[in-house]
Amino acid sequence: MSVKLSKTSKLGCLSWSLQAIDTCPGSKGSDGKLVPACSGCYAASGNYRYANVRLPRLHNRTDWEREDWVDDMVTELDSSRYFRWFDSGDCYSVALAEKILQVMERTPWCQHWLPTRMHKFPKFHDVFARMQALSNVVVRYSSDSITGERVVGHTTSTIVPSDNLQSAGDAYVCPAYTREGKCGPCKACWSQGVSVIAYVGHGRSMVEKQRKVQLIAKA
Repeated sequence: MSVKLSKTSKLGCLSWSLQAIDTCPGSKGSDGKLVPACSGCYAASGNYRYANVRLPRLHNRTDWEREDWVDDMVTELDSSRYFRWFDSGDCYSVALAEKILQVMERTPWCQHWLPTRMHKFPKFHDVFARMQALSNVVVRYSSDSITGERVVGHTTSTIVPSDNLQSAGDAYVCPAYTREGKCGPCKACWSQGVSVIAYVGHGRSMVEKQRKVQLIAKA
């Protein structure tokens, strides 16, 4: 078996991912339903449904358990300067998180960005703290909100409505929405100096959900 990395047109860098929803315990609320930010997940539709996109993510679900996986990942990142963990899926296992930490420690030349909702589970706090203590790592705690609420006290991200950017407050508003969803030269997500990233909600389904939430809040 071998490491399967992907490269999305939006990011412009390599990433390592898993199948969405199946590896995302944090995507569900106490009622068992998907939280607002995960409802209509982009990684569960569109191109992510095609076999050539799904297969590497299914492969990675078991591949990381190999004894040589950390060594192979370090080799794969030899020429990478920026890397994203989980453009789909999440860090569902503490054992996986510990291995990812090893990769981060052994690739100081590479900036790592790990967005996650697994912060909801206390057993992950220690390993995430050790990751965040590295100068080349940003662990971004993802908010469940689609109207700007954020995870307090941590490097985080949230989603804001396109017609209410003021809800981002003092957060850095991701400029990808102004350039067809692409990151371009922006590397804010990888910067420890940017404590809160606000992603602008896009797509008809997301916009409708945001409007409903806002109407309920005003009622």
